[in-house]
Amino acid sequence: MEELGNCISNQISIGRESLERIVSSFTPKNIEKGEFLLKSGTICREMAFIQTGYLRMFDIADGKEITFWIGSKGKFITSLSSFIFQSENYWNIQAISECTVLTISRHRHFELCKQEPKWLEFDNLLLAHSFALLEKSMFAQLHTTAKQRFEHLLSEEPTLFNNVPLQYIASMLGITPESLSRLRKNLVRHTS
Repeated sequence: MEELGNCISNQISIGRESLERIVSSFTPKNIEKGEFLLKSGTICREMAFIQTGYLRMFDIADGKEITFWIGSKGKFITSLSSFIFQSENYWNIQAISECTVLTISRHRHFELCKQEPKWLEFDNLLLAHSFALLEKSMFAQLHTTAKQRFEHLLSEEPTLFNNVPLQYIASMLGITPESLSRLRKNLVRHTS
């Protein structure tokens, strides 16, 4: 739970007692590779902090899996609209590898927002980061090339390329696995 504490205290100024109250509201959970944290069509009742491993958010459109996002160590993952509004969830969240997560229930989350102003402050930052990520993703799909998206992801999340199947990364970038292979080969050729 130390990683969660560090994640929070790196984002906001917080006292030890408040931090302990927040961290103790989370429950550890192990997720096997291939296991679902959340399935589409259900109601999301928890938010998770990833301690180890990789989870992906995806949907199936026209029989094809489309990866929206890949979560890694130190990141939070949930179906935001379903978690907040208790509406039907659109996304599947599945473990790409064995994972350890820390979860907080929706009920405890909102209870903590009322009781602990520092959690509310951190939660507002999480929301802002989520919207910023969505904006960046939409902008990138509209205004950048596949090569630029690949290079940006490689610089931001280099470990993904060693730990996540390339078809998921390609899908997240909006390209075919073959195009991703070509981009990787060209990068190796240019750096050699």
